[in-house]
Amino acid sequence: MQNSGKPSSNVPMVEISVKAILLGIILSVILGAANAYLGLYATMTVSASIPAAVVSMGVLRMLRGGTILENNMVMTAASAGEAVAAGAIFTLPGLVILGVWQGFSYWTVTLIVAMGGILGVLFSIPLRRALIVETNLQFPEGIATAEVLRSGSEGGKSLWIIISSAIVGGLFKVASEFLGLWQSAIMVGGKFGRSVFCFGSEMSPCLVSVGYIIGLNIAILVFLGGVANWLVAIPICSFFTDAPADKNALQWASEIWYTKTRYIGVGAMLIGGIWTLFKLRKSLYRGVASGLDAYRQKANGGAGIPRTEQDMPMPWIVALIVASVVPLFLLYQSFVGSVSVSLTMAILMLITGFLFSAVAGYLAGLVGSSNNPISGVTITTVMVSALILLLLLGKDSAVGPAAAIMIGAVICCAAAISGDNLQDLKCGYILGATPWKQQVLLMVGVLAGAVVLAPIMTLLMNAYGFVGMKDVGPKALPALQANLMASVSQGVFKGGLPWLFVCIGIGVAIVIIITDLWLERRKIAFRMPVLAVAIGIYLKLELSTSIFIGGLIHFAVTRFLKSKGLDEPARERAMRPGVMMASGLITGESLMGIIIAVPIVLGKQYGWKIPLIQDGWFGDKILGAAMLALLAVWLYRVATRSDTK
Repeated sequence: MQNSGKPSSNVPMVEISVKAILLGIILSVILGAANAYLGLYATMTVSASIPAAVVSMGVLRMLRGGTILENNMVMTAASAGEAVAAGAIFTLPGLVILGVWQGFSYWTVTLIVAMGGILGVLFSIPLRRALIVETNLQFPEGIATAEVLRSGSEGGKSLWIIISSAIVGGLFKVASEFLGLWQSAIMVGGKFGRSVFCFGSEMSPCLVSVGYIIGLNIAILVFLGGVANWLVAIPICSFFTDAPADKNALQWASEIWYTKTRYIGVGAMLIGGIWTLFKLRKSLYRGVASGLDAYRQKANGGAGIPRTEQDMPMPWIVALIVASVVPLFLLYQSFVGSVSVSLTMAILMLITGFLFSAVAGYLAGLVGSSNNPISGVTITTVMVSALILLLLLGKDSAVGPAAAIMIGAVICCAAAISGDNLQDLKCGYILGATPWKQQVLLMVGVLAGAVVLAPIMTLLMNAYGFVGMKDVGPKALPALQANLMASVSQGVFKGGLPWLFVCIGIGVAIVIIITDLWLERRKIAFRMPVLAVAIGIYLKLELSTSIFIGGLIHFAVTRFLKSKGLDEPARERAMRPGVMMASGLITGESLMGIIIAVPIVLGKQYGWKIPLIQDGWFGDKILGAAMLALLAVWLYRVATRSDTK
């Protein structure tokens, strides 16, 4: 959907109100909690802008009104909770996995997340004009959210789609994880000579919905990455390794993945992050130069600047950056015990934080916040930080790997918020909102989300555990990015990284980059962003398969709508109910995952057996597969039953 017109009229309209602030804070907390579970479980997060906008319209309508700009402000604050959760869960569990933290200290986590998120807002402000006003970047969620808010008359129907699908997603989670009516995943494995093979799928509406939202292109790449690892790399590796007598095919394949072949994804992600920065070098320079020029123009004649072009004043930005950096410097100082090292960490955080926030904002404009590979650039940050800290602290430092992750945590939060901020500002630009008011509400949302993340992550850790921790069960949350940060930072200091597989990943990434350049030169629609393949290589195959199923549903819906003769803008409007339903399924399953964590934690203390039915029904697998198939059909029908007139 193109933004064909200029921003809305400059006539004043209510934007910030008490009810908008309170609703934004509540939704920030809820969506942040849901995305924390989603990110640790599915290793991906999804933009909450559209569901937040729909819920806002429904609630404010029940409260006797609410302007379109009030709803925009609610969405702005609410989506911040989702974004800052991504920055936290992609990095901070790595400190637990390393054994540096035994849990999540409330004030430490809150400080890192809050200050990192606020820095992300501040870093992105100078880029607003360059990336939103003066370029053709689409910012897909921003444009889609603006269309949803403009179509306020559809709020009741859209709200019902989200609520009903959230209920179904939650019930699916209850049936699988709490009641135990079926297994949460179907995996089959076997041996062919000395080689082991595995294939399967997670029975998760959440992952299918992620695949539906990101579309077939990215879903295929994620799936191919998984296939390349589990059906090619692991069989080859197992052929040259003696299998333990006490492990079956599935267990042996999982051990090879965990200790060896997932590092192919590490190497590919590292090169992918560097390649992303290289491709954006000119755009970053132009963006910063254009933003500073806009501030100089405002200083010379600010009175004439329209309300819809008024960003937060530069003195406020500088003061808030200082106010954010000082407590982080003190935190680093308390951790490493050296002023010079802490100062180096703070300077490194500022420089790379601004650079990667700009990268994240640009990528959000290209592929959207849901597809924004902030973990790739964060990995690059952790690697660079670890190498610099290695020079300062030495390879025997006990705090070096953790210090690198703490820098990465701040930058990851900043990058996540930057992309989210620019996405929301795009929506506000279309609707005629006041930029500085959105920027203030985004900070409010950041703080609201930050204050609940420590207890949420503590609850999930106690209930499920994270892969990489000692003595965790089979239902441990993958925490892909956090494991990756821990492995890279520790590997720089302690050694022990399987560098052969990292180098293989580097080679794979180079081949993918060359292939993608060839596709671009031939103007072929199908593209191969290297970070999508790298994530697939690192994921467990069952997760990639479920995402691929969602991508296939998206493709089928697109084909159906094309057969109706709709042009592209009409197709995007017609696909909105499917996106709503997918968002609802994700929200429902994610929130129920958190709720179920409570009895799981209590069950460990009092000896309760959860799930309640230990052996499942119908052999565990048939019923789960059948229910997931019915849900996929329902998603297709909802997406194709929209108004196509």
